[in-house]
Amino acid sequence: MMMDNWMTGYGLAHWIIFIVMVVLFLYPIGRILRRLGLSPFWSLLAFIPLVNVISLWVLAFSDWPGESGRGVQSRQ
Repeated sequence: MMMDNWMTGYGLAHWIIFIVMVVLFLYPIGRILRRLGLSPFWSLLAFIPLVNVISLWVLAFSDWPGESGRGVQSRQ
């Protein structure tokens, strides 16, 4: 039974590297979302397959707070 002890195959170094990578990935996403006026906890969507791609597209085409006065309407 290979799946009985699936966590025993990973050592301490693996979990430390995993935690560091998660922090390095989520922190900038959380900062960007905070600047947009959203909760940084939305960055957890980055770990859900297909939801992360959909949320990226929604974010890309939504209205950003800093674009309101820079002549964005002239492009349309």
